[in-house]
Amino acid sequence: MKSVQQIAEEIVAREGGFVNDPDDPGGATNFGVTIHTMLRLGLDLDRDGDVDASDVRRLTRAQAVDIFIKHYFEKPRITLLPVELQPSVFDMYVNAGSNAVKILQRLLGEFQESVTIDGALGPKTAAAVRRAVEKSGPYFVDAYGIARRNYYFRLADRRAASRKYARTRAGGKGGWIKRAEEFISPEFHLTNQDFSKRVEGWA
Repeated sequence: MKSVQQIAEEIVAREGGFVNDPDDPGGATNFGVTIHTMLRLGLDLDRDGDVDASDVRRLTRAQAVDIFIKHYFEKPRITLLPVELQPSVFDMYVNAGSNAVKILQRLLGEFQESVTIDGALGPKTAAAVRRAVEKSGPYFVDAYGIARRNYYFRLADRRAASRKYARTRAGGKGGWIKRAEEFISPEFHLTNQDFSKRVEGWA
């Protein structure tokens, strides 16, 4: 089983370096850490009295890993979840914040485990997840990955500017979809034909 450190390092590698895409609501981002996160944490790395894109650019890979472990794994209490589910929820929390937990809480309803959908991981949600995993085994991890994939599709359905993250210019699977499928067993990956059919309504 991979350590939290290893999982965080993989997330940083997956996220890549500095970008400042005007179509990305996250704004300036480096190694997956957004300017909004750095503002919230007060990370004025150039010590000029404010937090801006230049501070984001200065962020190191090691600092990003540390931020993710402290603020995206430990603080939201992902450690309460079964270890086999932690990597996917951790990765999604980095990408979507508390929506990662809301996706999980909604999914529990499909497994007859009703919990409050509030985006917070507490004892009740954790116990419901353990029961669902006991009943369904590894499939629950795949189901969460599929729910992640569907979340990305819905975002792109609603916001045309986000479609470039879900579909490449060549028409294949974009970064969002590939990211979700890294945590889904190959048998549940969309075929190229199924993917094309899913996005055929997009401009």
